[in-house]
Amino acid sequence: MNKPLVSVIITTRNEEEHIEACLKSIARQTHTHIECIVVDNASSDNTKKRARCFTPHVFNKGPERSAQRNYGASKAHGKYLLFLDADMELIPRVVEECIAKIHDLRPTTYERSALIIPEKSIGSGFWAQCKILERSFYEDVDWMEAARFYDKTAFTALGGFDETLTGPEDFDLSQRVRERFGRLSVRRTDSYIYHNEGTIRLTDLLYKKYYYGKKMTRYLGKKQNTGAFAKQANPLFRYGLFFRKPRLLLSDPIHAIGLFIMKTLELGALAAGALSSKFIK
Repeated sequence: MNKPLVSVIITTRNEEEHIEACLKSIARQTHTHIECIVVDNASSDNTKKRARCFTPHVFNKGPERSAQRNYGASKAHGKYLLFLDADMELIPRVVEECIAKIHDLRPTTYERSALIIPEKSIGSGFWAQCKILERSFYEDVDWMEAARFYDKTAFTALGGFDETLTGPEDFDLSQRVRERFGRLSVRRTDSYIYHNEGTIRLTDLLYKKYYYGKKMTRYLGKKQNTGAFAKQANPLFRYGLFFRKPRLLLSDPIHAIGLFIMKTLELGALAAGALSSKFIK
């Protein structure tokens, strides 16, 4: 048990541009007892072909990310599960630190059932720079970060991700962990993940938020999510996070203005999606 097996589950759909960098970052981990599981959703590009250069565990499953993640977990042999998107890269000590923080799980409790791994965005172009700036305000904010690393026993006890959700499923599962096993069951690492935003087109970003918004009714229907969502969707709370670090805003005023424009449009797209799911059948 000095080197427990960690199953890294990566969901993909037409990610040939990113999948190699993701898998190479896993191969560079200082904790080497890892199995990689790629669950692809009917890609039309070379995602599967490139993934098979790194791991034989490449599967096809849909229709959405939550179902892909649960399917990957069902194929996993590891004591611990780490869920990644294809556009993410790990710094070398992420898995090692996760093991150190969670491996002393008490045998009679679920204390330390999940870990948040902070993200740092990278990318090019104006809107990507705005997203990078935005992400820098969310570190250490519990209601804006979701767990990615789980003890498999706890994950299974909760039934995994809610497959009716796409977008807020990360927050939903983290809240269910806290509700079932206690507030301290979700901890945080010092190591981080690079999230490659690429070149962001504002129209694509807003469509994604609109699509996620269509799933919010289900998310809000769960009691454990109402407290976090009340802050996540409230402009006063969201913008309040930005004003916690005024010097950071003032150091990059052009992208700070872009950040407020982008965030306002995103919240509007989420609201429009939520309304469409409620009134348009």
